[in-house]
Amino acid sequence: MTTNTLTFSEKIKKKLKDFGPAFFIIGYVVGTGSVTSMVVSGAKYGLSLSWALLLSCFFTYFLLISISKLTILSGQTLMYNFKKTFGKPITIFIITALLVSIVSSCIGVMGVVAEVTMKWISVNTSISFLNGPVVSFFFIALLIGLFWTGKHENFIKAMSIMVGFMALAFIFTSIMVLKESGKAMVDFFPELPTGDNTGLVIAGIVGTTMAGVCLASRSILVQEQDWGITDLKKENKDAMSSMIMTFFISLAIMISATGTLYFSQTPVDDATDMMQALGPWAGDFALTLFTLGIIGAGLSSIFPNLLLFPWLIADYTGTKRNMKRPLFKGIVILVALSGLIVPVLGGKPVWILIASQALSPFVMPLITLFLIILLNKSDFMKNHKISIWMNIALGATFIFNCYMLYVAIVGFINFI
Repeated sequence: MTTNTLTFSEKIKKKLKDFGPAFFIIGYVVGTGSVTSMVVSGAKYGLSLSWALLLSCFFTYFLLISISKLTILSGQTLMYNFKKTFGKPITIFIITALLVSIVSSCIGVMGVVAEVTMKWISVNTSISFLNGPVVSFFFIALLIGLFWTGKHENFIKAMSIMVGFMALAFIFTSIMVLKESGKAMVDFFPELPTGDNTGLVIAGIVGTTMAGVCLASRSILVQEQDWGITDLKKENKDAMSSMIMTFFISLAIMISATGTLYFSQTPVDDATDMMQALGPWAGDFALTLFTLGIIGAGLSSIFPNLLLFPWLIADYTGTKRNMKRPLFKGIVILVALSGLIVPVLGGKPVWILIASQALSPFVMPLITLFLIILLNKSDFMKNHKISIWMNIALGATFIFNCYMLYVAIVGFINFI
């Protein structure tokens, strides 16, 4: 009788595969949208809005484990279950709302990436023939080419490494800020100004953390992992690790912006203003480090966005996620080309991106309510219906999402 023993590298690969959905969530959430929302929040309000980050991570954890449990026990993905139980019209409405979030995110992210890249080029080179539309078209063509050839895995890994370096830089900067700012901890939590865009920033923080698209894709990723009922504990650990890492990385960005921008009263009107959140501790390298990080975060978050709408269609129809279908290829190209809107037509990419993140709360109450109903249905959950405590947690999540919907509506009204 022979026993199969795994080598050290095989064990590492297995661990990484087991936490694949967690890495997807961290990579998607801690992207350009998150950096923008946290930097603007820290620069304008210090850590006064950190409660929104904490609560959104806390409640997202319950949504993640609930969606995963539903997928594991029903054997079907989220949108398919929604269609089966609540009908086609309301499910199509949810998918359409998620599509608006996907496209608006691509528009804002590419606007920020193009603006930051052009700033780096103008400071560090003598190149004069490049502009925002050309740079953004290059990045879009690169992403489409990688999708078309299917050779994107190593590219996404490289982008993730760049994001990782930027995240570490923010963590280091936040530690230095707390150590050397000379400010009392209470100074990091100033009173919020009245009559400002606070509501939109709060909705942006929550929207980038509790992203409806990301939660919908969680169901797809869990299904692809082929997890079963015996993997529920593993799934819970995966969800918790993703939210804990998301919270601390996002908080580090907020602390860095507080120490470097809020205390110096430096406004963040353009994407290039965010670069100062890594100074002065990053020194002259801050511009390059931030640029590489924003490019990495932007491209690594846009690429999943290109795939998510076709995934949702396949999710809804219960068909295979065959990205070689002409329809799916056409959708990917159209979504990618939406990234040219800000570089070509102009606009404030920072606030466009925050507004795109703030769209997510508009659909989250409905998703949460449907999830609560499904998790309490015997034909879906069989002998594994959720406990009274989980119902209380999801009920609190629903109330939080309704409140965030109100905050988002007020924020958009004031912004417009």
